[in-house]
Formats: sequence, C-alpha cells, structure tokens
Amino acid sequence: MESIRELYRIGVGPSSSHTMGPKKAAETFLARHPAAAGFRVTLFGSLAATGKGHLTDLAVLNVLGEARTEVIWKPEVELPLHPNGLQFEALGTDGSLIDSWQAYSVGGGAVRGAGDDEQPPVEVYDLPDMTSIMVMCEKTGTTYWQYVERCEGPEIWTFLAEVWATMTAAVEKGLSTQGVLPGSIGLKRQAWSYFKKARHCGPDIQQTGKVTAYALAVAEENAGGGTIVTAPTCGASGIVPAALYYLRETQELTEQEILHALATAGLVGNIIKRNGSISGAEVGCQGEVGSACAMAAAAATQTMGGSVRQIEYAAEMGLEHHLGLTCDPVDGLVQIPCIERNACSAVRAINRAQMAFLSDGTHRIPFDEVVQVMTQTGHDLPNLYRETSFGGLAKAYGERMKKINRGSGC
Repeated sequence: MESIRELYRIGVGPSSSHTMGPKKAAETFLARHPAAAGFRVTLFGSLAATGKGHLTDLAVLNVLGEARTEVIWKPEVELPLHPNGLQFEALGTDGSLIDSWQAYSVGGGAVRGAGDDEQPPVEVYDLPDMTSIMVMCEKTGTTYWQYVERCEGPEIWTFLAEVWATMTAAVEKGLSTQGVLPGSIGLKRQAWSYFKKARHCGPDIQQTGKVTAYALAVAEENAGGGTIVTAPTCGASGIVPAALYYLRETQELTEQEILHALATAGLVGNIIKRNGSISGAEVGCQGEVGSACAMAAAAATQTMGGSVRQIEYAAEMGLEHHLGLTCDPVDGLVQIPCIERNACSAVRAINRAQMAFLSDGTHRIPFDEVVQVMTQTGHDLPNLYRETSFGGLAKAYGERMKKINRGSGC
C-alpha cells in the first residue's frame, strides 16, 4: 500500500476526482510541453457527465490557459481503465499534434497514466489487508497507529498535524459562514444554524446535533471551493473531521490521541483504496461516504480505548451499512445529496464505534470481505448510478424542475 500521504490530500473542493485530479494531470502534461502553442483536452465518462458542476473544465483551463486550450466533452464514451478518463493533446502553431497522453483520475485526487512508462505506486506498507495487519498487531501487541509509524517513519506525525489543523480550520470556518452555496441549486448553508440550535438542546440531542453541524460545516466548505482534506475524497471530507472534532470536545482528547486516530483512519482508507476503490465514478458513493464512515468509526473506537478487533469491527460496520449507496449528485454539484450524507455518515460512524466498543469485537463478516463485496457491488451498478447524474436523485430532481419551468413558461 502507498503512504497515507497519498490518501490525505490538502486542497480545494469541490471534488477530488473531478477537480483536484484533473488539475494535477494538467500540471503534469504542461510540465512536459510548456512551450506548446495550444492544447486539446477531452473529458470522458463521468468526468464529462458531471464535469460542469464539479468545475473540471475550470481546473484544467486554469492550468493550461483558457486562450490556448479547447475542452471536448464525451460523457457517452468511457476509456478502458477507469470512468474518469482524460486525453491531453499538445498542439503546434499550425495545429499539428505534438504529443498526446491519456490519464485517469482514480479518486482522492490521485492520477494514473495509461502509458507503459508510468511509474508504479511506491509501496510503503508490507501487509496488504486488514486481516493480516490485525493478526500481526495481536501477535506483537502493536496498535494500528504504531504499525503506521513503523511503515511511514516518525515524520508522519508532522504531516498528520498539518492534516488535523486543516480539518479543524474547515470545521470552524464552515460553522461561522452563512449564505448560499455557488451553483444552480441555490442551496443554503446550514452548519451555523444546526450548531446554534444543538447548543441549546438537551444531552440526548447534543451528539447528533453537534456532529451533524461539524460535518455540514466541512462539506459546505468543500462545496464552496474552500480548503479541505480528502478523507478519503473531497465529497466525503466532512465525516472524519466531524467525528474527531466532536470526540475531542467530549472526551478531552489530546492532539497526540487525535493524530493516532487519524493514522488508524488513514490505514483503513488505504486498505479500501488498495483492495477496492474510493472513487464514486467507479463504485458509487459507497466508495466515498462508506469508506469515510469506516475510517471515522475505526478512529472513534480507538479513542474510546477499543481493541484492534473492536476497531476492525467498527470499520466493517461503517462500510457494510453503506453497501449499494449510489452516487447521483443533483445538477452534477457536490451538494445534494452529498452534504447531508456527510452528516448522516458522521453520526453513524460514532454510533458504529459505540456498538463495536460494547461488543467483544467478534463478528461473522470480516472487513476485508466487505471491501470485496463493495467493489463488486459498485461494478454491478449501472453507470447512471456512478457519478454521472443520469439517474437516481439527480434524474428525479431534473425532471421535476423541467415540469416546474414548463408550467411557469420559462
């Protein structure tokens, strides 16, 4: 597995796969051909289907230059290796083709090239899955975060401190910002309102209210193009910070305990990324929100003092109970249902942690098996439910708005 530095990426929203990834790919191609007279960029599959709402074209044009770059949209065509495909072409002064490169935005801001000369990912971890890691931890008395430190080196804590600082800033900025999010929907920010109301509620509502507010805050920051951390993606970036922000408050956690929890969460996300997928375009929202819930549930269980088996159980439940979740963003924006899903999943993550902590960690379906099932389920989903906005809630909303507009004469 790669370093968790490749999972936790600090950047701007609204989408790691549709904004951060294409931007990175464009920067790579520009470095190869800085003197090209022009560029032609073709977006395929999911990138083309929801690219307008996800600002994919702007991410590319801001790098290559709007005046010399043509963007072509082909939502009906998928390249062979991943639904998020791009083709870059460098052009001479006479319009002749100098060079071309196919790339794939595979989720979480990561980019893979299609050429044989592309460098393979750098493997940092020596064990491939949760089962082997858990067995090793039990045998040696090691914790998950200690395994992360062993593989990554002590400098990983400096990196995770920056990750946590960015997450915290996103929560606090989101809580203090009001107004309407950019885009065609006109969606109102709600984190501030939820937080104010939750503070006046009794203890039975405080947990749900505050966790919801914290998750909404980060998800709204992401939708507004603010700075967030992919955990494991932009679209699911509110779940891990919301759970840990709340637990820091209620359990009086030290920063060291938070960083240890982030290491464990990153390990869980890495396992899913390696053996399954965190890409909504490839496996639906179960790969994004489901993975984030598993990460947050594992982290929360660790902060409660859970065993390695209880942590694995929490992660398993976090992913298992999102199986089949579709990715159907309304108008191609990372807003409906994405923002509310962050809140629901953050609350669920803490509940799954509490349930795992109350158990002895014994259960019938291992985490690794759920990762396999999630991946197969995602591949079995029709592409209209995998970040294309052709089906599900996106289709229902679109058809209703067409009727409203026809009725009003618009």
